[in-house]
Amino acid sequence: MRILAFSDVHRDLEACAGLIRAAEEADLVLGAGDFATSHEGLTEVMDALAPLAAKAVFVPGNNESLSALRDATTATVLHGETCTKSGVTIAGLGGGIPPLPPLPWGSWDLTEEEAETALAGIGSADILVLHSPPKGVADVVDGKGSVGSVALRDAIERIQPRLVVCGHIHDCWGRSGSIGTTSVNNLGPAPTWFEL
Repeated sequence: MRILAFSDVHRDLEACAGLIRAAEEADLVLGAGDFATSHEGLTEVMDALAPLAAKAVFVPGNNESLSALRDATTATVLHGETCTKSGVTIAGLGGGIPPLPPLPWGSWDLTEEEAETALAGIGSADILVLHSPPKGVADVVDGKGSVGSVALRDAIERIQPRLVVCGHIHDCWGRSGSIGTTSVNNLGPAPTWFEL
């Protein structure tokens, strides 16, 4: 299976057009959140990405809510759930984890406890699509250090997916690492390819 994955397009319609062109070669498309910016522009981005919807699995970022994303797209949207595409089980969880400091536009965040609860029912998955990175992998903000989620790291250790994709921490776009045998990848808006 050829997988195209991305995150954090943040209303960049030129990046969306590049993803549409690239996705012609993809069997599966994964979008790891932050399609909008401060809850603005989600509809225009989802309209631009509509040609991907049939083969796409998205999670919400902290710049759009779960309900807003589900209302804006016909793609599969996961949040504490799984789906199966072409025999591959995909689990997903969106939102900023742990919560960001209060922002005037209201970041869509989950506490560590909420993330742990949301993922507790997922026993296995081949792919885990997250918006936020796990603690200790591709999660470093310049001047602040590691800011990833302990709950997400614990879930990866328990579920042991083959592939994890995430975004959220712009300073780490394009960086990857591993937790056990699981490959963890912070994406960014450019097309990133995986074979599974």
